[in-house]
Amino acid sequence: MSTSASTRRGPGPAAAPPAGAERSHAGPDILCEDLVRIYRTEGVEVQALQGLTLRVDPGDVVALVGASGSGKSTLLNILSGLDTPTGGRAQVAGVDLGAMSRRQRVHYQRHVVGFVWQQTSRNLMPFLTAAENIALPLVISGARQRAERVEELLELLDVADVADRRPAEMSGGQQQRVAIATALVNDPSVLLADEPTGELDDAMSAEVLEAVRGASERLGVTVLIVTHDPTVSDHVRRTVQIRDGRTSTEVLRSVRVDEEGREHLVAQEFTVIDRAGRLQLPSGYMSALDLRDRVRLELEEDHVGVWPDEHSRAYSADADAADRQEHDRAPDADREEGR
Repeated sequence: MSTSASTRRGPGPAAAPPAGAERSHAGPDILCEDLVRIYRTEGVEVQALQGLTLRVDPGDVVALVGASGSGKSTLLNILSGLDTPTGGRAQVAGVDLGAMSRRQRVHYQRHVVGFVWQQTSRNLMPFLTAAENIALPLVISGARQRAERVEELLELLDVADVADRRPAEMSGGQQQRVAIATALVNDPSVLLADEPTGELDDAMSAEVLEAVRGASERLGVTVLIVTHDPTVSDHVRRTVQIRDGRTSTEVLRSVRVDEEGREHLVAQEFTVIDRAGRLQLPSGYMSALDLRDRVRLELEEDHVGVWPDEHSRAYSADADAADRQEHDRAPDADREEGR
């Protein structure tokens, strides 16, 4: 697989969660196995997720990238407890999302996961100050020592200077950082973010993403960012591509130091194999090698070779040539008919 390097400082390996973020469950914070979600309306069936598999370990920061309609929003709705899968298994922080009662779902959404929407109006109450917005989940859950927790998060997200301002008096970046603080105030294990930088410029986006990464490192929270913006990848250790309702490829980033002490960001690309042995090759690889219809496989001692099928390629070329000839003859036929 491909490997690239640069001297730009980037995200390193996922750090172990801090002592205060110890989990009561074993294993990953997010685990999806063969996840399926089918929507049916007026006789029409749409399969939004088609056997998706995903694992995110505690304390990791992961970007889930995909085009519109790829299934990423459906996955986020399931992980947030707003929807349930049609098939497969989904667990978050040890909680089986398919077996929750109504009361368990409320507790899950208040204490296990935090959520940040793209639209600020869905994250913050416009008539409350930043400090009041952050305190609101604590008030609802009946928590004590609210002032100390609010102050801690205002400092952590670098928005202490806007504590007494309402959302309309803040910049877009400040609003989103306050929204992140609000989502983290009940000390969830997992933070889910839906296009958190979708309405921000590049500079503000970078500030918000670095704030998310800093919060993850300090608090040990696991973060899953769903986005169509590929630049988000610069701020996370791991990027997962979702295509046609399945996870297709992953890019893992790490920082390595060379013999002269210089740091290099190294990125390695992987493809995902599901339980049935299916995988999706990156579209760039397919275009570069003209892989289509079917490919030839060979099992070597330490790898699997993939080559274009020359017979299939020749057949496709003949078909394309026949189509072109038919297209070229069409005007002549029209002229003959006009006579």
